[in-house]
Amino acid sequence: MTEPQVSEVAPLPLQAGNVPSSDASDTLSNFQWLPFQLPGWAADLIATVLVLVIAWAVSRFIIKLVGRRVARRFRRPSITRTVLRGIRGSVFLFALLTIMRIYGLNLGNIALSVTVFTAVLGVVLAPIVGSIISGVFLLADQPYEIGDMVEITDTGQRGFVDDITLRYTKIFTLQNTFLVIPNGEIRSRDVVNYSAEDARMRLELEMGVTYEGDLAEARTLMEKAARDVDGVIEGGPDIRIGSARYPAAPKCYIDTFGDHGVHLRLMYWVTDPYKLPAIKSAVQTNVWERLDDADVEIPYPHQHHVFDETSGHMGVRMDGTGDETATVPTDRLGTNGGQKGDGQ
Repeated sequence: MTEPQVSEVAPLPLQAGNVPSSDASDTLSNFQWLPFQLPGWAADLIATVLVLVIAWAVSRFIIKLVGRRVARRFRRPSITRTVLRGIRGSVFLFALLTIMRIYGLNLGNIALSVTVFTAVLGVVLAPIVGSIISGVFLLADQPYEIGDMVEITDTGQRGFVDDITLRYTKIFTLQNTFLVIPNGEIRSRDVVNYSAEDARMRLELEMGVTYEGDLAEARTLMEKAARDVDGVIEGGPDIRIGSARYPAAPKCYIDTFGDHGVHLRLMYWVTDPYKLPAIKSAVQTNVWERLDDADVEIPYPHQHHVFDETSGHMGVRMDGTGDETATVPTDRLGTNGGQKGDGQ
């Protein structure tokens, strides 16, 4: 008698999403040593908190371990901070995946359809992605660095760069406020960096003196006035800008010959850009005091009004009296020679 043959059925391969989830029971089994039984949600919550605490501790340990090496490797605070943020984010991303497994989730369960993902990317993520891409270009181009003094030209706001991330640039303004600008926006605006490469900066003072004054004395006094101010470079080797070289000491040049006097231009260099208003005010104060005691006069326009028998007459009455007290020629005032300017 022949024995019945039993055919072996090959086990079906397990696919993602077909495996029964046992993460909740596994989580409960980890707390069986407790003298009381925990509900499932409490066990999941405790496990989640433990994962976050461990991730926080691990990220701090890794940053302390490699932080100095990263700083020595890149030598730029902005890139160093970005790399350390990436390390911290990677640790917490791993913690997030672990928490998802605690609640029985996996990437297949939360995957979005192509249509939904495209809509979210276009509406919500597009500005963020644009700022991140701009942040990458900012870190690569190095237009400014953390600690540099910059100015946003269209608003006139000045301050120090406090932080550069992949999404935004934070500026600590001179008004003791924070200015946060998305990287996609700041790349399209004109930014003046006062601390780039060489912190020395050249300032100018324009003023005029009369033709009757001592022009040479005026130029000498203006140069000395700037030289005596703290923060102004008194002299030394020429300062190079590109292929040009400029005198380091204050220098006063004749700019133009104007209608009311000679226009002078004083150029001087300051050691750092952080006290520009104070230095400019001190230089102008010194110039005023020195020229006040010299044979030099600052011109300002004068006008002479000339009246004659051809100018006509106009009656003038005093308020409240009704009596005519004087006649002033006015009909030709300022038209046919009644008003003349002598340039002084």
